[in-house]
Amino acid sequence: MGMFGAIDAAASGMTAERLRMDVIANNLANANSTRTAEGGPYRRQMVVFAPRSDGSVFGQVLAASLEGGAGVRVVGIVKDESPLKMVYDPHHPDANTDGYVAMPNVNVVAEMVDMMTATRAYEANVTAVNAAKGMASKALEIGR
Repeated sequence: MGMFGAIDAAASGMTAERLRMDVIANNLANANSTRTAEGGPYRRQMVVFAPRSDGSVFGQVLAASLEGGAGVRVVGIVKDESPLKMVYDPHHPDANTDGYVAMPNVNVVAEMVDMMTATRAYEANVTAVNAAKGMASKALEIGR
């Protein structure tokens, strides 16, 4: 893997982690939203990653054996279909006839842990970019 390949792979990771952090921030902002435009309470969203490749199986095997990883890409953002939390609050405008309100399936603590993980992954990619830049700089000094 050349210098630009390393930077490209790390940049794809930074882009993916930034999107992941945006989705986590959206989850945290809607942790108490009981009404959405689609109807019903907000459902937690998750980002799905996949290895980046040229699309051919042979190309994937060849690239993996010769150069290492080619980075990551975001395949999509999916909704978490885990059950909603039912909270007893008979005075809430969205309460059902029994007095229970369907709250979003967002766990704030889990979202914060995911945010920390995404931040660390982003920082690791920044470190990889800086290492590639440092190696290129040292290689240029050899030629002087």
